[in-house]
Amino acid sequence: MAAKSSDLDLGDLSAFVAVAEAGGFREAARIGNVSASSLSEALRRLEAGFGVRLLNRTTRSVAPTEAGTRLLERLKPALGEVAAALDVVNGFRDRPAGTLRLNVPVSAARLVLPAIVPPFLAAYPDIHLDIVAEDGFVDVLAAGCDAGIRYEERLEPDMIAVPIGPREQRFATAAAPAYLDRRGRPAHPRDLLDHACLRGRFASGAATEWAFERDGETVRIEPGGPLTVRVGTATDLAVEAALAGVGVVTLFEDWLRPHLESGALEPVLEPWWPRFSGPFLYYPGRRYLPAPLRAFVDFIGAGRG
Repeated sequence: MAAKSSDLDLGDLSAFVAVAEAGGFREAARIGNVSASSLSEALRRLEAGFGVRLLNRTTRSVAPTEAGTRLLERLKPALGEVAAALDVVNGFRDRPAGTLRLNVPVSAARLVLPAIVPPFLAAYPDIHLDIVAEDGFVDVLAAGCDAGIRYEERLEPDMIAVPIGPREQRFATAAAPAYLDRRGRPAHPRDLLDHACLRGRFASGAATEWAFERDGETVRIEPGGPLTVRVGTATDLAVEAALAGVGVVTLFEDWLRPHLESGALEPVLEPWWPRFSGPFLYYPGRRYLPAPLRAFVDFIGAGRG
């Protein structure tokens, strides 16, 4: 006998959506911080209740059946409304509670959030922050996050964006004094084509471009060098190589500042360092925001972020 709507468990329906969107039980379990076995059991109950298979499972992937696809299309907005309705009550608490999941670049986790997270958690002790730091471009909602931090050129047009952190930043170029004594000090960005440069590569496989600006002139180069690292996750390796005198590095000025101030790294082509707009917190333009996200938006809007 097919299940009646009154017989269905909201948690089981949520588990189905999570697994279908994540494309697998393990990934859904990781995102939701639950066990894969509990998700599997929820799907078993749901399919038994409906008498219809909702997911096709193979050793490599999980994908909705036609029935599962139709259910998913109707279920996602409905569950979103239920969650929003329940969270309205949270707004009446003296202190908002719950989990706020943010997807942020590694640079933001290192340079922006340290000044924000401690005072925010002190102000809202009942909120738990779950931070995912990665530099690949992701759909924050599909990744199970409430909001993200990105730079202006990577913002999605249907999202609300509010400034967070410094409103202007610079890329700095530097090298160890011993390296510059040995190889010479560049006078123009194109001189770097004759230097050992420590490059970055995005998750997409594209190498980072080095750009310089001065008096309205922009110079873009693709220098060569002995080391290329994954942007974000392995950036510290490039910094350590620069400190060891391997070559020239270009990175956020704030990231290199301790080494510049100590003298371990020497500025290179400082008049050419480009400036760019600081990061934004971005989130879906919903009528009702989850209480933890609303608290975070209000916190940074009050000038504390």
